[in-house]
Amino acid sequence: MRKTIMAVCVHAVLFIGLIAWFGYDRNIAPPVETASESPTPSPDSKFTGELEQNAVLRVLENDTAIKQGYFAELIDAFNAKYARHNIKAVDANMDQYLDLANDGPYGYGPDVLYQANDMVMKYVDGHHIQPLPIEQLDCFSQIDSQAWRAYDADGEYYGVPVNVQAPMLYYRKDLLPDNWETEWDDDKNGIPDMVENWTDLYKFSLQRRDGGSFGYMKALYDVYFASGYLFSYGGYVFGDNGTDAADIGFAAGDAYRGANVIKQLAGVMNEDCIDTTINNTQYAKIASGEYFCTLVTPDVYTMFINEMSLAGVPSENLVVASVPMLPASGDLTDRNSEPIPCKMMGGVNGYAVSSYTKYPNAALAFVDFATQYEMIMKRQEKLGIVPARADAASESGGMAVLINKTLAGGNLVIMPSIRQVAQIWTPMETLFSDIAKDAFRPAAQQKYLTPDDFEQALSKASRQVYDAIWTLN
Repeated sequence: MRKTIMAVCVHAVLFIGLIAWFGYDRNIAPPVETASESPTPSPDSKFTGELEQNAVLRVLENDTAIKQGYFAELIDAFNAKYARHNIKAVDANMDQYLDLANDGPYGYGPDVLYQANDMVMKYVDGHHIQPLPIEQLDCFSQIDSQAWRAYDADGEYYGVPVNVQAPMLYYRKDLLPDNWETEWDDDKNGIPDMVENWTDLYKFSLQRRDGGSFGYMKALYDVYFASGYLFSYGGYVFGDNGTDAADIGFAAGDAYRGANVIKQLAGVMNEDCIDTTINNTQYAKIASGEYFCTLVTPDVYTMFINEMSLAGVPSENLVVASVPMLPASGDLTDRNSEPIPCKMMGGVNGYAVSSYTKYPNAALAFVDFATQYEMIMKRQEKLGIVPARADAASESGGMAVLINKTLAGGNLVIMPSIRQVAQIWTPMETLFSDIAKDAFRPAAQQKYLTPDDFEQALSKASRQVYDAIWTLN
């Protein structure tokens, strides 16, 4: 909150299943509104277009891409193409969460790095990464402005979007009740109610818990996934579209309703939801059938498939759905409340070029190569990502199209791309964990019983974030 080669038949089953469930036309690409302007590189830009000969590029990649074999394919293909220039890309062999600001000046950092937008953009201050001439890249016109905006700082772009990270509901369709079509499909649209709205998922989870297993399970302390409940009722991270770190918005609007949702969801789980335990066990637990569903990002699809294969469960039993709708009241027992979209936190992973590289033009060539259609499609096939490229998303179909449309429509709240976002995690993790724990306290010891209780707690945590940014630093 961040793998074995997937067979073509697995993807066919997944995407055909998604289309069947959701009715999306995989041939319709989301509308692409490219960045409004093509920024001119700074006068001291190192991108001259002249490739440096004999360059050895150290590339920091995502751990999953390395484990699943995609990164090896990528650098082999790049090295074959650029062999005549004697340019070679290699694994930087560094922790994916390196500190470029401290390591780069001493020559330890990579030439090219792949990370989430918030991790990349914290390096803008201090000029640790370089603004890129994005209009020169093959992917430029294929990426929506919302994705480019994640890497925008004062009109210059410091990263190239590869994939959109957004929570999705993974569930086992073979664990649905036998009578779901008559008892759990009120609108008769062929989609189980418990994967369409949190009210029914809450009810179903209670039933499974009473039967000795679980319905929805997720680490509720996890800010990346849990903060979306606040956003759905008017909360936000920073004001001015995530750029004003003096305006902390976790308590804004009716965010207290979302905090109440967190406590209610904890009540259908066990105490594993208070910490990281579920994040470590969710793949095996889904495979064993102990869990019915969870929320995770698209790029871990193969983790589920691997575990299901070990458990002897056919891969077609795993279905990926959009995040369920929430009740406007914030009460998961309120079956008469109007449903509203559940806005979740998302991110955009992409490539950036270190300011400390000796080979900026070769590094840019690598980024251009890695973000072309063919390599993005290979990445999608290996890892199950949601491509930021519209053409690749359209070809992938199903949830890739849906998430790109959700991003373009503003219902995916992109993690702020300013360094101050680093200060939100500890205060909010502490609060979310405490709210989840409240569901397991004796009634007389519970701390969050009224809207005011939740609102005061959110305001206190927001103040802690503010102090961490502006006072303690």
